[in-house]
Amino acid sequence: MKIFVRYFFKTLRLVLGPVLLLKETLTRPKGLDRAPAAQAKVDQQCQALVLYQYKTCPFCIKVRQEIRRLSLTIQRLDAQQEGPTRQALLQGGGQTKVPCLKITDDSGHSQWLYDSEKIVAYLRGRFVAV
Repeated sequence: MKIFVRYFFKTLRLVLGPVLLLKETLTRPKGLDRAPAAQAKVDQQCQALVLYQYKTCPFCIKVRQEIRRLSLTIQRLDAQQEGPTRQALLQGGGQTKVPCLKITDDSGHSQWLYDSEKIVAYLRGRFVAV
């Protein structure tokens, strides 16, 4: 029974994944227009942010749409497959849950923010007024 459930969800992901990516592409929001100096400041601040994600995760898509809406250049790392990216997420944040936003301050200390709602609220609070 366990194998059946595993294959069912794997097949479901294979079928729905491309549909989710197509929807993301078709509903891509228009980004904020900022003055070049303001956008350069935002780009500089974004260098301290990294989004750990899965390509077809609906919650990750929600965060990516908000990143586009706010015209942010945040590095995105796919942590779905086993490897160094997933291992860094586990070691740094303590979980392999996505989406996860790694926020590094000026002193090099990192904060790991999980949950799409919290990530979107953080990005809006930090970058909307800039």
